[in-house]
Amino acid sequence: MKSFRKELWFNTKKRRELINITPEVEQCLAESGIREGLLLCNAMHITASVFINDDESGLHSDYEKWLEKLAPEKPYSQYAHNGFEDNADAHLKRTIMGREIVAAVTGGKLDFGPWEQIFYGEFDGKREKRVLVKIIGD
Repeated sequence: MKSFRKELWFNTKKRRELINITPEVEQCLAESGIREGLLLCNAMHITASVFINDDESGLHSDYEKWLEKLAPEKPYSQYAHNGFEDNADAHLKRTIMGREIVAAVTGGKLDFGPWEQIFYGEFDGKREKRVLVKIIGD
């Protein structure tokens, strides 16, 4: 069994962004040479997420509205966490959206449904953060 590890780095221009990272993850899979196995992709920061869904702008807008209703950014004073930081909402949004994905690798490709894509969800951006891609298999 082989193992492959790579970090992907992101520096978002906005506090909240959804980035389709499927091409970068597929490049990692190609670099690994693994044809059959499992791929783990996880955010390495507590205010960011990796998830699978459709790459559709209306859905992305719906996420933004829905997450803001569940954990509004402001007023900052509504959160006990916000003392030295103002990112309590980002921690909550990450919890809702999840930390990682695990995907099957079959024939050297991500074994996805027709609309599935991998996204990096940033909820407290404007600084450099990373995502781990770990692939095991043959």
